[in-house]
Amino acid sequence: QTPIFYHLSQKLFLSKHLSRKTYSNFLLNMSSFTKPSLNYDLSSSSPVYTLNSGHTMPVIAYGTFRSEPGEVGKGVIEAIKAGYRHFDLAHVYGNEKEVGLAFKKAFDDGMVTRKELFITGKLWNSDHDVDIVPKAAAHSLNNLQLDYFDLYLIHFPISWKHTGLDTPSWGASELGDTPLIDTWRAMEGLVEKGVSRSIGVSNYPMMLMHDLTTQAKIQPACNQIEAHAYYQRTSLVNYCLSRNICVTAHTPLGGGATNEQTWGTPNPLKDPVIVKIADAHGKSPAHVLIRFLLQLGIVVLTKSVKAHRISENIDVLDFALLDDDMKKIEALDKYVSCKTNPNPLGAFLGGKDAYCAEGTDIFD
Repeated sequence: QTPIFYHLSQKLFLSKHLSRKTYSNFLLNMSSFTKPSLNYDLSSSSPVYTLNSGHTMPVIAYGTFRSEPGEVGKGVIEAIKAGYRHFDLAHVYGNEKEVGLAFKKAFDDGMVTRKELFITGKLWNSDHDVDIVPKAAAHSLNNLQLDYFDLYLIHFPISWKHTGLDTPSWGASELGDTPLIDTWRAMEGLVEKGVSRSIGVSNYPMMLMHDLTTQAKIQPACNQIEAHAYYQRTSLVNYCLSRNICVTAHTPLGGGATNEQTWGTPNPLKDPVIVKIADAHGKSPAHVLIRFLLQLGIVVLTKSVKAHRISENIDVLDFALLDDDMKKIEALDKYVSCKTNPNPLGAFLGGKDAYCAEGTDIFD
């Protein structure tokens, strides 16, 4: 049974077997849950999230995933011009050197200073070994021509065998033997040595987040996950926010047309409810989807290499969704992943650790 069907069938059963008063109390309790208040002020011209490490992070980021060589550097420059000060990177994207050149140009040309930027990097799956973690961070910083990260994340909650810093594993990938908590201890060492000001995780489900928070000496500052109107993940989001663990949505538009074409997933940009709300506010569907997450307390990570899209995606602070708008969008939740970046299952193909025709689903 799907989660939604289970809850509906449970309510139907209880409505038949409980008194009206008891059932009313049951419904009241079901609608009552922990919903943390916003960590930031959306009326500000440049809202920032105050991380549990004490550092501040702009709530709208520019992402570099799916950016082709020769495009990503130009995209970074356009993003800086458009006002972005938060940049999301990852070693496995294969574009750190080009991004680093773009940062250097921006610094040299006086467009922005390093202190004005918030830069996030990520530790790849094949670099989880305790002795490799600091080397991987240093390797990425060297590629980027930077001295430190503002935030460094464990990209996925899975350890693979190390294949070299210049050759992050993808294809016939094999499972490693380093426990996640050991990798986290090495991440904590990066904070102690000033390599990264804050540390966090990415694509961690609820059970692993709680396991980590109960063992961490330095609490994770962030969990970057897939979250959008069709996959809202309310429990995980509110759990993190209640502990002042920032939630960043790496797929605020649900993957858009790219995922629709690649996996046949539904595209929230085309949803009639979203389109109608956008028309009412004189905004685009993308604006509405991004603003929806921001009003839930979720930092958003936008992606595009087109100058007009880059500017459009950050232009979401001059309007607000009404309570009725929010309720209508919340009702769109399908609780289904759009398979955008949350599962590297195909990376196992061709190797001994591929356990199904598609590879290996690390969240099974």
